[in-house]
Amino acid sequence: MVARGHTRLIGILDLAAIYGRFKFTGLSYVLILIHCCILFIGGHYTYAEMPLFNWLKDILDLERNYYDRLGHFAQGFIPAIIVREVLWRKSPLHRRPWLPFIVISICLAISASYELVEFFVALATGTAAEAFLGTQGDVWDTQWDMLLALIGAFTSYITLHSFHERQMEKLARL
Repeated sequence: MVARGHTRLIGILDLAAIYGRFKFTGLSYVLILIHCCILFIGGHYTYAEMPLFNWLKDILDLERNYYDRLGHFAQGFIPAIIVREVLWRKSPLHRRPWLPFIVISICLAISASYELVEFFVALATGTAAEAFLGTQGDVWDTQWDMLLALIGAFTSYITLHSFHERQMEKLARL
């Protein structure tokens, strides 16, 4: 958990460092803030023990705490806008038909990489895999995590691309 917190802090410092050279849209900054909140809450409580989702688990008689699923959906949803913005503004992919496929593929690659890092850390530290990975007894947890990131990236692209494009065009005129 400590490494995750340091990674988020480094990300915030990176955003501050590049602000003069590359300003993201307001949408991207709002989504980054939301993602930080999701990650900080997950890091504080652990994803398997987030109190609100424990309450929902009890009230709805669910088998698990689904906060980590929300986190993995966000792991696709939010980076999709960030990756789209960087590629749209800084690459020749601007308005090309391959852009959605590449953005969604990058988000899935990020999610798969994260799952592999978790796997290797669990192996290297000797930590009980289920406790460290937060699988909550689900043998398909890793696959669900990647699927939710994929669904999040696709949902983000479909629902926000027009609004996001208008923001990028407005930013380009400034």
